[in-house]
Amino acid sequence: MKTYIVLLRGINVGGHKKTPMAELRELLTKSGFEGVKTYIQSGNIILQSVDDNSKIESQVKDAIQSYFGFDVPVIARTSIEFKRIFDGCPFSEVKKESSYFVLLSKTPSPELVDEVMKTTYENEEFQIIDDCIYFYSSVGYGRTKFNMNSFEKKLNLKATSRNYKTMVKLMAMSSENEKDQ
Repeated sequence: MKTYIVLLRGINVGGHKKTPMAELRELLTKSGFEGVKTYIQSGNIILQSVDDNSKIESQVKDAIQSYFGFDVPVIARTSIEFKRIFDGCPFSEVKKESSYFVLLSKTPSPELVDEVMKTTYENEEFQIIDDCIYFYSSVGYGRTKFNMNSFEKKLNLKATSRNYKTMVKLMAMSSENEKDQ
């Protein structure tokens, strides 16, 4: 049994795709997952399963569609994969603490990455490494020109972003889950 961090995109934002976390935990437990925990209301889940990433993504997506009645992008990573993404941040520690980690549904093709890397914005930096876009802005995320939707389209992938503090918390929660096994 492995511990996974499962990220949902676009739930509980502006009153759309309402997903109460208690109901979500119960739904996923009834769907066969173990040790299900959630963190804040934005779709951060820790769970345990014997299945692989793609099967977990499919099961969670189908369960949400069936129970809540809407489609939501789902990205699952083992706790080891999640830590690799976190540790792979190319920015200095100071910038890393203000960075966003845009997890991609898979590693994009090198040709698409090369094309996207031609994009530049003042006061903003990003690097695409494997299945993550590491994003930093010196003016804060709310004032950026960076648009995750356009990057999804250009890379032909689904994505969801989390800030440094959320990444750290999810790694700590997944570590606790592994100790509970």
